[in-house]
Amino acid sequence: MSNQRQSQKAFSDQDIKDQQLELKVGILGTVNPDGLPHLTMISTLQACSPTELVWGQFTEGLSKSFIRENPRAGFLVMTLDKKMWRGKATFSHIERSGKEYDWYNDLPMFRYNAYFGIHTVYYMDLLEHYGVQPLPMGSIVAAAIKTMIARTLSHGQDQQQVLNLWTRQLFNKLDNLKFVGAIDEDGYPSIIPVIQAQARNQGQIIFSTSAFGKELASIPEGSTVAVFGLSLDMEDVLLRGEFQGIRTIGGFECGMVKINWVYNSMPPTPGQIYPEINLEAIRSF
Repeated sequence: MSNQRQSQKAFSDQDIKDQQLELKVGILGTVNPDGLPHLTMISTLQACSPTELVWGQFTEGLSKSFIRENPRAGFLVMTLDKKMWRGKATFSHIERSGKEYDWYNDLPMFRYNAYFGIHTVYYMDLLEHYGVQPLPMGSIVAAAIKTMIARTLSHGQDQQQVLNLWTRQLFNKLDNLKFVGAIDEDGYPSIIPVIQAQARNQGQIIFSTSAFGKELASIPEGSTVAVFGLSLDMEDVLLRGEFQGIRTIGGFECGMVKINWVYNSMPPTPGQIYPEINLEAIRSF
């Protein structure tokens, strides 16, 4: 399957219909105040018109503040039958009532939930998308096997214990979803599936480039990328680090990321895991 992206400026009616599902994967890419990529799982993310996307907020998190400060965003929407849309959009405004607000809160997931509902709806103007694509499972399975071999051949202990056991296990489970986020030259985040990605050791992520290789090769060596891991049980973790380029390991071309930041984005208490933040006692109330 070719990874060449062909830009489109509008969603079709079928695109909009296919994305209006309660159960799907949505990944939002934003830019933090330091100009670094940030990826978030947003299950409500979808097209709502030919030139507009929408998503609903029911928990707090960094992406909401990031997108208000810097409206440039990247997006990925993937349905359970492995149809995928990717592209870029610009945040425009929020609403706390209206058509989309009512639609979200009428969904069983939110209508019958006693603890939370959608309280804010975010709108984004479509910049471009690359058409609906089937997830190339043949290429991904082959890439996962190559990654596993390369990981074994290049195995080494990293002096910094950045990735704990739980995180390494999440990344090394082959059917979990993983994505790389990078900032393009236009300042917008791009999102690339790297389901083949695995933890090389306690401080590095490795992945074969035989799936989505052209896009992965376009990431500048030495740049900062985000790596998001998501299990089918909706457990997830966000990593960030230096893209160390593409090298040949055991005859396979592989990308490598040296991780220097880890973030738990799961409710109820999202927060930075690494570098560890010292807890301070509260002495005044």
